[in-house]
Amino acid sequence: MAPAGFPTTLSGIFSTKSLSFIHQVPRLNAIYGCTRQTKRNVYSCSGGRAPLATRHTSLIQLPPRAVTIWSRLKADLTSGSVPYSELTIGVPAETFAGERRVAVAPQNIPLLLKKGFARVLVERGAGAEAQYADEVYEHMGATIVDRQTVWSESNVLLKVRAPDVESEVPLIREGAALISFIQPAQNKSLVDALASRRVTAFAMDMIPRISRAQAFDALSSMANIAGYKAVLEGSNHFGRFLTGQVTAAGKIPPAKVLVIGAGVAGLSAITTARRLGAIVRGFDTRSAAREQVQSLGADFLEVSVQEEGGGAGGYSKEMSKEFIEAEMKLFMDQCKDVDIVVTTAQIPGKPSPKLITEKMVSAMRPGSVIVDLASEGGGNCEVTVPGQLIVHNHVTVIGYTDFPSRLPTQSTSLYSNNITKFLLYLAPKDNHFGVDLEDEVARGSIVTHNGQVIPPAPRPAPPPASTQPHHEPELKPVELTPWEKQTRNVAAVTGGMSAALALGKLTGPLFMSSMFTAGLAGLIGYRSVWGVIPALHSPLMSVTNAISGIVGVGGFFVMGGGFFPETIPQVLGALSVLLAFVNISGGFVITKRMLDMFKRPTDPPEYPYLYAIPGILFGGGFIVAASTGTAGLVQAGYLVSSLLCIGSLSGLASQATARTGNLLGILGVFAGIIASLGAVGFSPEVLAQFGAIATVGGIIGALIGRRITPTELPQTVAALHSVVGLAAVFTSIGSVLAHVSEISTLHMVTAYLGVLIGGITFTGSIVAFLKLAGRMSSRPTILPGRHLINASLLAANAGTMGAFITMAPGAPAVAAVCLSANTALSFTQGYTTTAAIGGADMPVVITVLNAYSGFALVAEGFMLDNPLLLTVGSLIGVSGSILSYIMCVAMNRSLTNVLFGGIAPIAQANQEIKGQVIKTTAEETVDALASAENVIIVVGYGMAVAKAQYAIAEITSLLRSKGVNVRFAIHPVAGRMPGQCNVLLAEASVPYDIVLEMDEINDDFPDTDVTLVIGANDTVNPLALEAGSPIAGMPVLHAWKSKNVIVMKRGMSSGYADVPNPMFYMPGTRMLFGDAKQTCDALKAMLETRYKAQFHV
Repeated sequence: MAPAGFPTTLSGIFSTKSLSFIHQVPRLNAIYGCTRQTKRNVYSCSGGRAPLATRHTSLIQLPPRAVTIWSRLKADLTSGSVPYSELTIGVPAETFAGERRVAVAPQNIPLLLKKGFARVLVERGAGAEAQYADEVYEHMGATIVDRQTVWSESNVLLKVRAPDVESEVPLIREGAALISFIQPAQNKSLVDALASRRVTAFAMDMIPRISRAQAFDALSSMANIAGYKAVLEGSNHFGRFLTGQVTAAGKIPPAKVLVIGAGVAGLSAITTARRLGAIVRGFDTRSAAREQVQSLGADFLEVSVQEEGGGAGGYSKEMSKEFIEAEMKLFMDQCKDVDIVVTTAQIPGKPSPKLITEKMVSAMRPGSVIVDLASEGGGNCEVTVPGQLIVHNHVTVIGYTDFPSRLPTQSTSLYSNNITKFLLYLAPKDNHFGVDLEDEVARGSIVTHNGQVIPPAPRPAPPPASTQPHHEPELKPVELTPWEKQTRNVAAVTGGMSAALALGKLTGPLFMSSMFTAGLAGLIGYRSVWGVIPALHSPLMSVTNAISGIVGVGGFFVMGGGFFPETIPQVLGALSVLLAFVNISGGFVITKRMLDMFKRPTDPPEYPYLYAIPGILFGGGFIVAASTGTAGLVQAGYLVSSLLCIGSLSGLASQATARTGNLLGILGVFAGIIASLGAVGFSPEVLAQFGAIATVGGIIGALIGRRITPTELPQTVAALHSVVGLAAVFTSIGSVLAHVSEISTLHMVTAYLGVLIGGITFTGSIVAFLKLAGRMSSRPTILPGRHLINASLLAANAGTMGAFITMAPGAPAVAAVCLSANTALSFTQGYTTTAAIGGADMPVVITVLNAYSGFALVAEGFMLDNPLLLTVGSLIGVSGSILSYIMCVAMNRSLTNVLFGGIAPIAQANQEIKGQVIKTTAEETVDALASAENVIIVVGYGMAVAKAQYAIAEITSLLRSKGVNVRFAIHPVAGRMPGQCNVLLAEASVPYDIVLEMDEINDDFPDTDVTLVIGANDTVNPLALEAGSPIAGMPVLHAWKSKNVIVMKRGMSSGYADVPNPMFYMPGTRMLFGDAKQTCDALKAMLETRYKAQFHV
C-alpha cells in the first residue's frame, strides 16, 4: 500500500489559491503558458540539413502587480515533489472497444523499479491482447492484481486510452496522477470529471512537438505504425503486386501509390510503399515537407497556387479557397492514374478536411483502394465510414480507426517507451515525481490538477516557409583541349630527357650509375605503394620504417678497430649500427603484431616458419661461396635484398598477402646485411664487435615492439624515425672523418646532405613523438619571425656547405667543425619546422618524416656508391611522399606547405551556427541502435584516446547478431597516423570487411538509419562543402545525411581546425556527452540487458 498521506502530498505540489490567480489577474492567462517557450522556438530549414535559425516571441507586457502575483504563483506551482519510493504505478487493462494495446510493456518494468518506484501494479490480463502474458510481467518484477486494486492503490496511472467517465474515473484514487491520451478539447466532460477527483492529468497527445520532447511523442510513434499498417492493408485488398516484375507470362507494372500528407504517418507510408516496390507520389501543403518526401524516393506533387500550409505545433492549417480548388483538380487527376491512395490530413480540434470527393472515388479504376487514416475525425474521403471497410463503385475504402491496435505488440512497445520516458522526465530533482511549469513539455501536456482545469499552453509557432533554392550557375573548370593535354605531356617528357642529358654532362659515370639505380627503384616503389589499401597504411609505414634500418649498412663501412672501436669515426659507425638494429627489430615486431590483428579465424593457415628455409639456404650458401672468393656475390645479395624489399611493399596490397609481405621484408633486410658484411670483409674481432652490437640493438628493438599498444603506434613510429635520422647523421660524419684525406666532391656533398636530412628527421621526429605522447603541447609553437629564422638557417647551411667543400679535404678539424655546425643547424631546423605544426596534423608530419628517412638513405647511397642503400632509400622516400600526398589531400593541405615550413594554424572561422543542441541519453541511443536496420559507426582519434575499441567491437557484435547491418566509416586521417583506426578496430577483432574507407561508404549515408560518431569532428563537418569556410574543399564523411546521427563527445569543443560543426545543431543529430569508453561500456551493457529481456519475453 502507498503511504496514507500521499494524496495530500502530491496535491500539495500546487495550491488551489495559486491557481485561482490565473483568472483574477488580467492577461496573466497568456503568460501562464510558459516563460521558456516565449524565449526561443527553434526550427530547421527544409530537409533538416541547413543550419538552424531561431525565432523570438515577444513577451506580453504585464502591469507591475501582475508580475508580482505571477512570481508568487510560479514559486507555489513548483514548490514540491514526491520521492519515487513513495509511489505505486498502476497499469490497468484497456476497456475501449477494439483496443488491444497496453500502456507499459514488460521490458520497461525493470527500469521503473530500478529508478526507485515502490511497486508496479498490472491488471490481470492487461497485456493479453498485445501478446504479453501475466507471467512475463511477473518475471520482470511487476505485481499482477485485480481491476479494483490497480485503480484504488495506484498513485500514478499509466493508460493508452482516456479513462471512461462513468466506469473508470470514479475508480481513480483522489489526488492521483494520470498519464494517457485524453484529447481535452474534444472530451470536456472527461476533463471536468478528472478535475473533480483532484487528479493531476497529463495528456500524451498534448506533449508539444519540440526537439527535446521527441522521446515522449506517442502521437508520432502511433502515426508511424499507422502509416506502415495502412500500406499493408491497402496492399492486402489490392488485387495485384505492388512491385513490378517481368515473368515468362508477361510484364507486371508496379502499382502507383499516392500519399496525401507528409507527416509522420505519411512518411512512414511512403517508406513502406517504396520498400514494397511501388511508384510513390507524395503531397503536402507544407513546403518544408518537399525534401523529406523526395529523400525517400517519392515524387513530390505541387499545385500552382503558392501558399504555405504549416500551422502551429507541427500540423497543417486550413487553406484558402483558391488553393483548395487547385488541390482538388490535382487529386482528381491523380485518382484517375493511381491504384492506392493513403490520406493522413488532420487539423487539431477540427473535422478532417474532405480531400477525396465521391466523384474522385468513382473516377478511380475498379479494384483500387483508399486507406483513410483521418477517419476518426470524419475522414478525408467523402464516402469513408469511420471504423469500417466498404466498397464504393468497385473501390475499396478502408476507414479503420484502430490501425496501431492492429499491430498491438509493436505499438505497445513504442508507446511504453514513450510513456515511461515521459514519466521519468517529470522529475524536478532526481528520483522525485513533480511538475515544473516553467518546462514547456510539462506545461504543454498538463490538463488538470488539484481540482482545477489548467488552460492549454500556446503552441509553438510554425516553421518558416522554405523557399525554392536559387541555383547559381555552376562554375565548371575549363577542360584542357586534346592539343593542350598533348603539348603538356610532351613538355614534361622533354624536360625529363633534357635534365638527364644535363646531369650526364655535368657529372660522371659513377653518379649517373647511382642515379639510374635510384630512378628505377623510385618508379617501382611508386607503382607498389599506390597499390596498398588505406587500411594497411599503418603497417606500410611500420614495415618501411623497419626496412630503413638498412641505414646501418653505411655504418659497416665506418666500423673498425678490434673488439671495441678505437677512433671517433669507428665509434660513430658502431652507434649507427646499434640504432639501425633497434629500428629493424622493433619495426618488424610492430608490423607483425599489427598484421596479426587483421587475421580472421576463418583465414587459412600460412605456415610462416617455412620462410626460414630460404633465409638459411641463402645465408649458408653465401658464406660457403664467399670462402672461395666473393666475385659477384655482393651484387647478387644486393639484388636479392632489393627485390625482396620491393616484394614486401607489394605484399601489403591486401590483408591476404600482408603478413607474407612482412616476412619478405625480413628476408630482404637479412640478405642485405649478409651481402654488406661480405662487401666490408670484417676481421674476426670487428665481426664479434658487430655481432654484440647487433644483438643488443635487436633485443632493445624487440622489447620496444612487444611492449607498445596499438594506441601508442603513432608516437612509437615517430620515435623510430628519429633513430634512422640519427644513424644517418653518425654514418655521414664518420664516413667523412674516416676518409677526409682522400675524399671526393660527390662524397662530401652527399655526406653533408645526409647530415642535414638526418638531423631534420631526428629532431623533427622527437618533437612529433613528444606531441603525440602528450609530453609536449599539441598546439603549434609559432616563433616570432619563424620564416626569417628558417630562411637564415637555410642560408647558414648553404654557407657552411660551401666552406666544407672548399676547405675540408685534408683538414679533419675543418671537416669536423663544418659537420658539427651542419648538425646543429639541422637539429634546429627539425625543431622549428615540426613544432610549428599542430598535433592533429601529425599524420602528415609522420609521413613526411618517413620520406625524409628514405631520402637520408639515398644520400648515403650516393656517398658510398651503394646500390642497396639507393634502392631501399628510394622505395622509402617514394612511399613516404605518396602517403604525405594522400594525407594532405584528405586534410585539405598543400604538400609544398608541409614540406617547406610546416602547417600554419587555421584562422578562426567567422561562422555563426544557429540552432539548438539536442542532448540524448544512453537509453535512447540503445533504442535507436536496436531498432535500426543499417548503422554506420564513424570513429576518430577520440576512440583511440579513450581505448573504446573493445566496447565498440562488442556493441557491433551484439547488433550484427540481431541482423543489424553495422559498418564502419574511416576517414583517411582518422587517428594520428594513416590507418591507425583500422589497426585499433582490428585489435578488437572487428572484421576488416565491414571497415570501409570514405570513398567506399559516403554514398550510403542517406540510406542509414543511425550513424554513430565517436571521437570525430572535422572529418564530419559539412562546412567543408561551403565555399569560403576555413576547411572548404576538405573531403569529409557525409554523416549528416543519415536519418539519425548520434555524436559522442566530451563537450562542445571544436576540432583541430577550430571551426564550428553545424551537424551538431541539426534536428536529426543528438549529442551524447561523456567519456567515449565509459559511454560505450554503458551502451554495451544496456544492449545485453535489452536482448536478454527480449529473449525472456
